[in-house]
Amino acid sequence: MKKVITYGTFDLLHYGHINLLKRAKEQGDYLIVAVSTNEFNEVKGKKCYFSYEERKKLVEAIRYVDLVIPENSWEQKVDDIQEYRVDTFVIGDDWKGEFDSLNDYCEVVYLNRTPEISTTKIKNELRLSAIKI
Repeated sequence: MKKVITYGTFDLLHYGHINLLKRAKEQGDYLIVAVSTNEFNEVKGKKCYFSYEERKKLVEAIRYVDLVIPENSWEQKVDDIQEYRVDTFVIGDDWKGEFDSLNDYCEVVYLNRTPEISTTKIKNELRLSAIKI
């Protein structure tokens, strides 16, 4: 069984997330998704609309996902890869080159993002529409 892992915040879940998870699952047989905790998002300077538990439930409901685990720090990736015996690490290509060091532990694949959608774009458009009202 080929195991794949990916990481993300997955706030304001949208079809770009679904596309990424579908394509990540196509890289193997078993997809693990590490969802960033609220505390880790604060370290990253991100504020989420949904709590970690709510985002975890949303991601668990996606048919491509086999297991959801918490992402608590940047440093946990190697431990996760070893603990879950991961074969492939997948992440969006906006991170291209950032995780090449993980090639020492597994295959690293950067997938193209869905270009016309992102959580940042949604938040910005909602902010602009609120200003117009």
